[in-house]
Amino acid sequence: MSVLSGSVIMAGVPLIEKNTPSAGVMCQYGTGSHLVAWEGYTLPAPIRPRIKRFSMPDASVSSTRAPFHVLITGGSSGIGAALALQYARPGTHLTLWGRNPARLEDIAAQVIRKGASADIFSLDLCRTDDALAALRKTDDSHPIDILVLGAGLGDIRPEGALTETAEQVRDISLVNFTTPATLATEMASRMAIRQAGRIALIGSVAAFHDLPVATAYSGSKAGLARFSTALHAAMTPHHVSVTLISPGYVDTPMSQRLEGARPFLVSSKRAAHMITRAIGQGRAHLLFPWPFAIARFLEMIVPRAIVHRLLRTAEVKQRPIR
Repeated sequence: MSVLSGSVIMAGVPLIEKNTPSAGVMCQYGTGSHLVAWEGYTLPAPIRPRIKRFSMPDASVSSTRAPFHVLITGGSSGIGAALALQYARPGTHLTLWGRNPARLEDIAAQVIRKGASADIFSLDLCRTDDALAALRKTDDSHPIDILVLGAGLGDIRPEGALTETAEQVRDISLVNFTTPATLATEMASRMAIRQAGRIALIGSVAAFHDLPVATAYSGSKAGLARFSTALHAAMTPHHVSVTLISPGYVDTPMSQRLEGARPFLVSSKRAAHMITRAIGQGRAHLLFPWPFAIARFLEMIVPRAIVHRLLRTAEVKQRPIR
């Protein structure tokens, strides 16, 4: 893990700057009070009647009540950042995880301007044990009401190669499946004890297609999809909802790396609106936009050999990460 910079911040303005090597850096934001930074600590179809619907707080929420707590991984950009802004309002506290401290600070400042408070935590989700320790520490200090596991890696095989590299497969599997499944399991058990909570896992429509150029990506998302629906079945009797989100093309930095057409493109703001509504309803699965639901059905009825032949002819290229 690289050396990251933490700050003590008042209303989004850095007051003290420090550098320290650590497994992660956490900064707390808010408005109208002295703020403290934690840094450098070493981290060792649903059955809806049983699910309570959440009402998001508003400005009338009593100051004696702990703020409604939403934790979002991948909160520094794309869908995660859009969800942070969608949830931001007075009476809500956002904990945002991501890899880029500067972008996290920017999103946190926008959240604060909308009346919420926020923590940011920078870490690498390839380090599953560190992420699990951070989740436990966060929930112990301020119980999480909604957990959105939105971080993900998208990659395709190098041009001219037959497969992705072994390192690509390892990292994609950790970030897209192993770590979110680990965190969701821990949070589900904690929420079940409290008899309340929401968990959302951001997957992809790629989970439902055999993509020759992105075997690790489609495979990891397929695993996450089955895990999510199975966990939903297990947690429904305990008043904990688990929602799988399967978006098509959303206008995010990840999809912008792809060269060529992105059919039925959805803005990140529109995606965030649909996702928060599905989480609030306790839905087991949200797949959007609707043409991808039709594509999923068609692939189920067309012989697989024909589907594979068509997929192998598709040319997909990807710009390098900047």
